[in-house]
Amino acid sequence: MIEVRKLQLDKTKRAIVISDIHANLKLFKRLLDKVDYTENDYLFINGDLCEKGPNSLEVMQFVRVLSERSANVYVTKGNCDVVHRYVFHGSQGIIAYMNRQKHSILNEMLAKHRKTLDDFVNLGELSCYYRQNFQEEIDWLESLPIAYETDEFIVIHAGLDNKENWRETSEETALYTQEFYNKVHQVKKTVIVGHWPVVNYRANQVSSHNPIIDLDKNIIALDGGNQIKKDGQLNALIIQNGMYTHTYVDELTNEIIVQKKYNDSMNRVGTVTYPNYDLQIIRQEKYFTLCENTNLGIEQWIKNEYIKLENEATLSKADVSTTFLSVKQGEKVWIVDNECDGYMLVKKENGEVGWLPRDCF
Repeated sequence: MIEVRKLQLDKTKRAIVISDIHANLKLFKRLLDKVDYTENDYLFINGDLCEKGPNSLEVMQFVRVLSERSANVYVTKGNCDVVHRYVFHGSQGIIAYMNRQKHSILNEMLAKHRKTLDDFVNLGELSCYYRQNFQEEIDWLESLPIAYETDEFIVIHAGLDNKENWRETSEETALYTQEFYNKVHQVKKTVIVGHWPVVNYRANQVSSHNPIIDLDKNIIALDGGNQIKKDGQLNALIIQNGMYTHTYVDELTNEIIVQKKYNDSMNRVGTVTYPNYDLQIIRQEKYFTLCENTNLGIEQWIKNEYIKLENEATLSKADVSTTFLSVKQGEKVWIVDNECDGYMLVKKENGEVGWLPRDCF
């Protein structure tokens, strides 16, 4: 059974839930400021403090200090917080991962003592290095519970098994399960998860990294794709007086004002996301190509610059919005991609991401 810690919360206080910080200390601090966090709030940090961003050790230390200062801070494990296990278990694939993923806590731990992978003959030597120099940090990460349960909700990183006794969920499911929002569970409470970027659920919806709050399914999906998606964000879920609201921060800095309103009357929406990149061309036009997403069986308008041919297959080069936005004159947006012909990819203040004609600006 997974380790679950049960809490009795004061319902007059706010509960703030943040997941998937991914070693981005600057963004995490900005989000705490934006929600006016104080030690009187309950703060849940739902896994993946580490990896992908540049500050794994700093984020971990910052969160440790937060939890030491306030008994109202609750931190769960995420899959990215236990990557050291691959070294200790002798999994050779971790070497390729560390070479590929320069922003890793494992590489930060090496750099702390001016070491590189070339200084170690095998994983046994590497294991000894980590244990000798970072056992305290590893022990702290391993001490984190898998889940917190309150009267109203459960906070767990990736998901639950579909069992009557949900506490029998495997750690594999709790930390690594994919697409939990598309699954079912038997808990009579709201399950709050991160791990799987919410935009991945929006192949045929308006592209957005905002949380999915589905109280009919008793699931809230929170991962805003921070450090993973070009236009991703770090989300905060705010629970107060039985109500759920949210806000976000991101790293987009190029703000621009709409000079001419635009209305997309064709209601073209969607997103191309991992792992559904395979396309079948239906009709090519000047700026966009109508394609069938072959994995999903849906039609999407793909910006021409994002289409590539590879081994006789047609693919999307990367995750990209297939949404066309409507905007008002004077509206603020933030540029995501300004390198394409005819249109710019932008993000609205409400989190919607999509294309606008250049003559709007």
